[in-house]
Amino acid sequence: MLGPSLLTSGRSRSISPENPTGAPGAGGGATTGTGAAAARDLGPGWKVSPSVEIPAGATYVLGEIGGPGVIRHLWCTTHQRHWRSLVLRIYWDGAAEPAVAVPLGDFFCSGWGEFAQVSSVPVAVNPHGGCNAYWEMPFRGGARLTVENLGADPAVLYYQVDYELTDVPDGAAYLHAAWRRSNPLPDRQPHTILDGVPGPGHYVGTYLAWGVNSSGWWGEGEVKFYLDGDDALPTICGTGTEDYFGGAWNFDVPGQGYTPFTTPYLGLPQVLRPDGLYRSQQRFGMYRWHLPDPIRFVSDLRVTVQALGWRSGGRYLPLRDDIASTAWWYAAAPDHGPVGAFDVDQLEVV
Repeated sequence: MLGPSLLTSGRSRSISPENPTGAPGAGGGATTGTGAAAARDLGPGWKVSPSVEIPAGATYVLGEIGGPGVIRHLWCTTHQRHWRSLVLRIYWDGAAEPAVAVPLGDFFCSGWGEFAQVSSVPVAVNPHGGCNAYWEMPFRGGARLTVENLGADPAVLYYQVDYELTDVPDGAAYLHAAWRRSNPLPDRQPHTILDGVPGPGHYVGTYLAWGVNSSGWWGEGEVKFYLDGDDALPTICGTGTEDYFGGAWNFDVPGQGYTPFTTPYLGLPQVLRPDGLYRSQQRFGMYRWHLPDPIRFVSDLRVTVQALGWRSGGRYLPLRDDIASTAWWYAAAPDHGPVGAFDVDQLEVV
């Protein structure tokens, strides 16, 4: 199969603060912007508008794109203290509700507001906070991308949306992403990663920001996929949390303890340890991409994960941890129903 060598009729475009409309021949012409003072001796064309400032409480439109086309790459960076208070939303084909509604950091596998290297196929986070997404994002009528600042302070955001104006096949589905948090998880209840999702579609990825609220191992719980009318029991049931994310035996390399890793399709890129002062709990960031092995559903999908440790007598201990999840999937519909508002206290890392 031909890939990069195949000539097509597609036309490449890019939206950034230097070309907010993505129009051809319109990049770098700003006369005002966050870099104007630095470029005062040089003038237009010399990085006059590399970023935008989003006031507290405001929503900024990153881009509005007419279709058909495909977003190929999304890059951004901002100060890490804003990773949980900025919310990314993406709307497809004029839908009233977003298909993507996720805190900016979690969308890039960085839910704890601290940098960790992520080297995977659809998401890469590089020093020091360069966030990249390579999810294929087709649209037909158009795409609209926004960022809402729920924080108390203005946020400076650098960004670039690289896309292609091209025909979209009839069978191409829309990218969706949703965020949920249990803090703390109710007693003897699983954390719901995704629920109420109509098909047809296929599930392609999970990121968990997991904060441990007790001592001991925390990852015995199973990840379960309830497909197409499954009720009490799922069709797909894993064997443990670290197993689902491609690790084994507690992610514990003897003599090293928890050992971070990042690979093309799965990883534990972040291990945050107690510092003996204000950071009292262990926190972890984990991803798994179902790109070679998508989980396909026809009518509906629900995804859950249990939180289990160990107690005396070789018995499982249900845990009440802090679990924030981001789920990615493709579906035929451009949205998946109403998405509730985010609350800054719900998002905050405390």
